[in-house]
Amino acid sequence: MQFLLAFVVAAPLLGAAAALLPAPPGLRGSSPDQAVLRHGVTVTGAVLAAAIVLTLGFDHDRPSRMQATTDVSWIAALDVRLHLGIDGISLPLLVLTALLTFLCAVYSYYHPPAGPSPKAFVALVLVLESGTLATFAVLDLILFFLAFEMVLIPMYFLIARWGGAGRQAAAWKFILYTLLGSVVMLLGLLLIGLRAGTFDMVALATENGRSLSTSVQVVAVLAIGIGLAVKAPMWPFHSWLPDAHTAAPTVGSVLLAGVLLKMGTYGFVRVLLPVAPDGMHLFAPYLAAFAVVGIIYGSLACLALARPGAKGDLKRLIAYSSVGHMGFVLLGIATLTPTGVNGALFANIAHGLITGLLFFLVGALKDRTGTTDLDSLAQDTGAALYGKAPRLGGLFAFGAVASLGLPGLAGFWGEMLAMFGAFDPADGLNRPAYLTFMALAGFGTLLTAAYLLIVVRRVCMGAPAPAPAATAPAATTSAASAPDTPAPDTPAPDTSAAGPGPAATRTPLTLPDVRGYEYAAWSPLVVLTVIAGLWPALLLGLTDPAVQKLLSGGKS
Repeated sequence: MQFLLAFVVAAPLLGAAAALLPAPPGLRGSSPDQAVLRHGVTVTGAVLAAAIVLTLGFDHDRPSRMQATTDVSWIAALDVRLHLGIDGISLPLLVLTALLTFLCAVYSYYHPPAGPSPKAFVALVLVLESGTLATFAVLDLILFFLAFEMVLIPMYFLIARWGGAGRQAAAWKFILYTLLGSVVMLLGLLLIGLRAGTFDMVALATENGRSLSTSVQVVAVLAIGIGLAVKAPMWPFHSWLPDAHTAAPTVGSVLLAGVLLKMGTYGFVRVLLPVAPDGMHLFAPYLAAFAVVGIIYGSLACLALARPGAKGDLKRLIAYSSVGHMGFVLLGIATLTPTGVNGALFANIAHGLITGLLFFLVGALKDRTGTTDLDSLAQDTGAALYGKAPRLGGLFAFGAVASLGLPGLAGFWGEMLAMFGAFDPADGLNRPAYLTFMALAGFGTLLTAAYLLIVVRRVCMGAPAPAPAATAPAATTSAASAPDTPAPDTPAPDTSAAGPGPAATRTPLTLPDVRGYEYAAWSPLVVLTVIAGLWPALLLGLTDPAVQKLLSGGKS
């Protein structure tokens, strides 16, 4: 099993190197571009298959124990080791990353990205996958930092070279924010490792901060927390996210929302909660406050973008919705309780599935209509998506109601458990303050439902049909006695083309509905969203024992 985990982490990196080589003549297909895109599907498919086998071989009776471990000395002078392993916390994120990357590769094979060489595109996506998988699998603080940084350069180039309008500015904003946060985070990681005498995350979690003074923990949580908060993204460090999502290509947006944002919240759970418990206890109320502000702020921003006439961009709106949804994840972590942390981990997975689906759908809308402007998408009276492409409209409505937390779908459980955790936070935390946070988060769910239902109405149903023109009173002249005689200077109505007017006189513009390869890329996300919503124990059974052990200082 340890070799299988090492393969999952290393295979995408080897595949990226192979993607840059010339394809053998027998594998080129109709073109070299097609061959390299097929190579991307093959590598990501092999990684997903290995992740599934790893899941089947995982000891589900002991999810709190690190499994499939590899522990080899790498830099002996600093006691840095190639230490890999997975438990019930990291396994779902590992599988989610492998799944989303494979679906992105399938989508890109049938819908090649417009831009520079597909070789570079495939190589960058595979490097991005390797860095993300490594972040969830490594158990050494230095390796964690290296994997955390490994994803920045690929995402920068995906935005800067294959993105849309404003891509250069968005890419620079993304890289500067995340690099500055990472510099501060590195100082905190070095402080912990040097003061504790080890960089091993398992040993540090078992010590549960006993080898670190309270002042060291406070400084470490502040430094590491800033770097993680930028990636999360937590308000007010979120401002790079809307620009990055708006400019990124469809695949970049799916991976950014689906897996990269999870790296920040995973770091809070894996590193800060067990390694610096005293520092987290001090900063937890502030983290919860920032999380709640992010929930309300993200929802209000979405409401502003959703109103008619605002020229709101649909990709930008979903990006702001991510700020709100990740606020629930941070709120659950800030409760320092098993209920809240389990809710945070569940919300992480749910957000990856649902928002990944939404960005796929918005990308398909842009391909078909050439725009993601809400006013443009909603301008046709009566028809919109339900009349033009009903299956696409139905999938969009499904993604929206899943995102607003409809019971029975994946988005419900994580947010509910995070608020339950805030209702009864850990000992020593101010319960009235957390009850206030819970109430504000609950209000945020209402705002979320409001803007998503507005978006569904506008995108799927279109603008309301205008009222028919008032009929003039009947004339009392002699013309009334000869209704079949046309007025002398009145032109005959032109019915040859549909123009502005009542919906009954217009012919809705038809759009291609969901294609076969789109079904292949999106169906797994729909199915898993339903399964996670109807059977939450499938995921909570993995995370809860590991969270209990993590919060108790490594005691099973």
